[in-house]
Order: sequence, then C-alpha cells, then structure tokens
Amino acid sequence: MERLLERSLFASRWMMAPIYVGLALSLLILLWVFALELWHLIGILPVMTVNDAVLGVLALIDLSLAANLLLIVIFSGYENFVSRMDLSGHEDRPDWQGEVDFSALKLKLVASIVAISGIHLLKVFMDVGKYDPQHIRWMVVIHLVFVVSGVLLAAMDWIASHGKTLKKAKAQA
Repeated sequence: MERLLERSLFASRWMMAPIYVGLALSLLILLWVFALELWHLIGILPVMTVNDAVLGVLALIDLSLAANLLLIVIFSGYENFVSRMDLSGHEDRPDWQGEVDFSALKLKLVASIVAISGIHLLKVFMDVGKYDPQHIRWMVVIHLVFVVSGVLLAAMDWIASHGKTLKKAKAQA
C-alpha cells in the first residue's frame, strides 16, 4: 500500500506539465503585445521625440525580460519538478539549462522582477509630470521592497549553502 501511494504521489508531478505548456503558450501573448508596441513605435517614427523613443524601447525591453523570465520558469520548473529534458546533444540548448535548481530559480525570478520593476520606475521618471508624487513614492517603495527581498533571499541562500558546506566538512573530519 505504501509503495503504491508513493508511486502515485511521484507520478502526480505530471499534473504540472499542462501548466508549463500553458506558460509556453502565454509567450504568444507577450509576442503579440511586443509586436503591437513595436508597430506603434514605427507608426510614430516621423514625430517621435527622444522621450518617446526611450519609453518605447524600455517597454520592449520590459516585454523581453518578462519573456526571458517565463522561459526560465518553464525550463527550470519542468526539469526540477516534472522530468529532465533530453536535449544534451542539441546545439541550441542554453548553458544554464539543467543547472538551475530551485534556489537559483528563486534568485533569477527575484532578479528579473527587480529589473522589470526598475524599468517601470525608469519609465515613470522619464515622464514624471504625468504622475502624482504619491504614486511615484509608492512605486519607489515597492521597488525597494523587491530589491531588499532579493538581497535577503540571496543572503539566506548563501547562509544555507555555507551551512551545508560546514556540515560536510565537519562530517569528513
């Protein structure tokens, strides 16, 4: 009975596969929005100001970072929780694939969120007249919370990793 239960629980990881497929399909949404934003930029090219260009490019970078984050979550989540991808011989396989554990995934996720938040904040600063000071203050506070959270998460991972190393060293001595 115990063996059957354990095998069933282990097999339940495959229920995550459709979620990763759905995330992969959501890349199409980001691609669509990216194309619309690029088309908009091309459309205003004759009357584009420096601020328009910078804000438009920042929006494209923002979408690119979100798509990159999505790929990292899809690849590493699938490999960590569902099954290894048998792509070892594929020439286009990313170097990091298969090496991003759950801890590294969390750090990449937080780093991407900080970068996306920073880009949004930069877009606000480029057109600061449109926003009331209270809104800007909240955006800065939220960004700082993301930054501090990322630093604390990295510190906790370093402490945990360092603790494991010390524990192994003591066990070998």
